[in-house]
Amino acid sequence: MDKIISRKIISASVSGSLFAILLGLIVPNLFGEAVTSVPDYLFSFVETTPVYLMYSFPAILIYGVLTSIISDKIGQFVSIKMGKGNPEIIMSGILHVVFGLVLLFYSLGASILFFITDRFLQKNNKDYKLVQAIKSLAIPLSVWLIFMGIVYIEQLLNVN
Repeated sequence: MDKIISRKIISASVSGSLFAILLGLIVPNLFGEAVTSVPDYLFSFVETTPVYLMYSFPAILIYGVLTSIISDKIGQFVSIKMGKGNPEIIMSGILHVVFGLVLLFYSLGASILFFITDRFLQKNNKDYKLVQAIKSLAIPLSVWLIFMGIVYIEQLLNVN
């Protein structure tokens, strides 16, 4: 179980960071204002990504890890009852989607990214340790620091 939790935390770190970046690219302005130029789009993207990360990552880490474990366990149970391997992946995927519908399309995208990332890590057949899971938390922190650093530099350049 410890290996599963470690893999799920790593999945949350990777998928949570990707989700914030993709959401920033798709919805670069938090308040729906029109973006009129490429520089405005890029700065809006850089400015909103850390905000998306701050709010989405804790939910992905806590809710996503818990519901992903539940989804996988139910999928394994169904697979054992049916005696085949594919129902586990299908059932787990369906449950990831169902649990991901909490906030409609936003959380659905996050849950699909989480599922894909977790399956990719699972396919590698590595034994992920808790130390690796804790180290993986540096991924969203690094993404946040990079984007905030860019915002800070841009603010410095605009002052002068």
